[in-house]
Amino acid sequence: MPEEEKRFDEWNLEKKRLHDFGRLPDVKSGEIWWCAVGENVGVEINGKGRAFMRPVLIYKKLSKFGFIGVPLTSQPHNGNWYVDFRFKGKMQYAIFAQIRNISVKRLYRKMGYADDIDMLKVRDGLKVFLFD
Repeated sequence: MPEEEKRFDEWNLEKKRLHDFGRLPDVKSGEIWWCAVGENVGVEINGKGRAFMRPVLIYKKLSKFGFIGVPLTSQPHNGNWYVDFRFKGKMQYAIFAQIRNISVKRLYRKMGYADDIDMLKVRDGLKVFLFD
């Protein structure tokens, strides 16, 4: 299978723009945002489109500058690396293997909130992923 064409040069320009933009949106646990996760290496999840974005769940705010984020996908997955929940009428899958510390400078637009039941589901799934 041929390897997918990577857009590292485009991503580097976008990353520089994000860094210099200076916007620091306030975030809260449970919010879901469009986030510029970038063009990444190997099995690391990529963003899509011109701005290299994908939905990310704010798992835990660390400071006004960053948070622990869980990338989301709409592609169905099974196993303890994933937890599914419904957001705005569509299934989303939290991808625990891709959790990372993310700068709020990467955030574009808030999409909404995961409800309390879904956040408990994500927390419980993360415990299984990390400790089983």
